[in-house]
Amino acid sequence: MAGTSTRRAKGAGAFRCSECGWQTAKWVGRCGECQAWGSVAEVGAVTVRTTAASTVARPATPIGEVDVSHAVARPTGVPEFDRVLGGGLVPGAVVLVAGEPGIGKSTLLLDVAGRAARSGEHGDRTVLYVSGEESAAQVRARAERIEAMARTLYLASETDLATVLGQVEQVQPELLVVDSVQTISSGEVEGSAGNVAQVREVAASLIQAAKARGIAVLLVGHVTKDGSIAGPRVLEHLVDVVVQFEGDRHSRLRLVRAVKNRYGPTDEVGCFDLSDVGIVGLADPSGLFLSGRTAAVPGTCVTVTLEGRRPLVTEVQALVTQSALATPRRATSGLDTARVNMVLAVLDKRAQAPIGGSDAYLSTVGGVRLTEPAADLAITLALAGAITDRPLPPGTVAFGEVGLAGEVRPVTGAHRRLAEAARLGFTRAVVPSGVLGAGPVPEGLSVLEVGTVAEAVGRALHDVPVR
Repeated sequence: MAGTSTRRAKGAGAFRCSECGWQTAKWVGRCGECQAWGSVAEVGAVTVRTTAASTVARPATPIGEVDVSHAVARPTGVPEFDRVLGGGLVPGAVVLVAGEPGIGKSTLLLDVAGRAARSGEHGDRTVLYVSGEESAAQVRARAERIEAMARTLYLASETDLATVLGQVEQVQPELLVVDSVQTISSGEVEGSAGNVAQVREVAASLIQAAKARGIAVLLVGHVTKDGSIAGPRVLEHLVDVVVQFEGDRHSRLRLVRAVKNRYGPTDEVGCFDLSDVGIVGLADPSGLFLSGRTAAVPGTCVTVTLEGRRPLVTEVQALVTQSALATPRRATSGLDTARVNMVLAVLDKRAQAPIGGSDAYLSTVGGVRLTEPAADLAITLALAGAITDRPLPPGTVAFGEVGLAGEVRPVTGAHRRLAEAARLGFTRAVVPSGVLGAGPVPEGLSVLEVGTVAEAVGRALHDVPVR
């Protein structure tokens, strides 16, 4: 007894983070290791528990005798969403769809639910849509607006986990949509809906039901201010697929990409157009990212980026003007500010561009965000054109990574980028050295290889040096 009391006394003051395991002697609201809020809880006495072996209900099966037909993906009826998932939804798979508020997550999943309910191979599929944020009437009004009505699509407005599981037991759906996992709570766990313990319990219960019944589950997840998925980090480890919904709320373009996928690739991107009548997949979205001008304008350059395995043609615009401030402004929209600042420094040092006392503003067309290093050369040429007030020749595209030494480095998928540029009617491409020897060039496209930033600026602007 004395030993037990001693162990409890030592453990009573210990607190541990449920996210990363960090320990502290007193309670704090924020973990000092992973910076998660509300994840530090008191740890009781350290006890050793052993579990006795139980009777096996389903004996282990030789791997060659396992039925793989249950792991075949079934299309949802939304081709762009199926592209990201790897062909469709696998029975028993749990997909977490995360994105900022108002980005269109509910609209997309309601459209998926409606199309999936009408796309069964042997008749309509039963789909259950559970909304913890809206009433059933509000969901139906949206379904009518986006034409997602289906005879076998069932709606329920619930926030209690036990009631949600009861609805699953009664409806017996093939697809379950929960909007959202942060609004559902369990009466068996203390705390309000959305905290770490509640999200973990709700997710674990829904995953168990999905695996036991062979139900595909789509979970909507909220994100924090920095863009990460709200709730415990273990939530992303528990689910089978994590899908990120991206886009500027002031633009109609939406991108869906898989961050984690146990059933398919993570290098595919789905493109959607969000409008008043719903969300529509875009099989060929390249035209959305071009300004549509016919006359050449200084400070613009078109590049070809790879979103997954899909090439997208995007226009970069730059404006350089004399600064009236002691510290010139650097503003970007749709571009990585750190990479833009690096390109500005390389232009200043390696190409003697007079950029030090000027304001620089850069943006992409169509609200697309460029994070790939292959856009560096297009940013460089757009800035050079804005500085010299000289436009690039019409029909020019450029791609390549810029190094701190001023070199232009090769990028992956060069010939796929060139083929997309030629398909859209571009006639001139500025690319890193070595591209011509790696494969054939599309007909009608002249390729200009460059090795340095100074060479790229001089040759692309009709051999006019930056001064």
